[in-house]
Amino acid sequence: MTQTNTAQQTSVGNEIIEAVDRGDFLTAMRAVANSVTVVTTDGKAGRHGGTVSAFCSVSADPPTVLVCLHGESRIAETVAENGSFCVNVLPTSNEHASNRFAGRHDNEVTDRFEGIALEESSNETLEEATNPILTGSTAFNCVIKDTVRSGTHQIFIGRVTSVKAGKPDPLLYFDGAYRQMGDKL
Repeated sequence: MTQTNTAQQTSVGNEIIEAVDRGDFLTAMRAVANSVTVVTTDGKAGRHGGTVSAFCSVSADPPTVLVCLHGESRIAETVAENGSFCVNVLPTSNEHASNRFAGRHDNEVTDRFEGIALEESSNETLEEATNPILTGSTAFNCVIKDTVRSGTHQIFIGRVTSVKAGKPDPLLYFDGAYRQMGDKL
């Protein structure tokens, strides 16, 4: 394995830290497969959704997940103001929704939810708040418990208030393309 030596120095407090080159980092991240998710929210700030690859479980006791959203994005602002979000893990049959919520159709439609099949689910913990669930997805409805800023992104840590099992064939993103799972090894 060849390692590219393109480190840059940055300082954090009194410490000098070697930072890897951004291009090298992005190239390495292309080798990581991710489930394709759409984060949705609805409430006093309105309804919005965005495609997200940075999602993971934090704890089972209590059930907690996190998502990373670009800190200056409309979805991050809307999630923060609404105080809740839903992570929709898309099945392979829902590549269109991934593209729609990634903004690839924003020139053609004014509402990203237009023509997308939804199951509305209320978040009992929040009065009058509902977060859209995309039909067929595995869904984690959450109330925000904490936020952390890191670089360009806002990390939202959410307490899971309800779940819905979806189709067991998650849409994956790997090396710049959509993929599906293969057979077990």
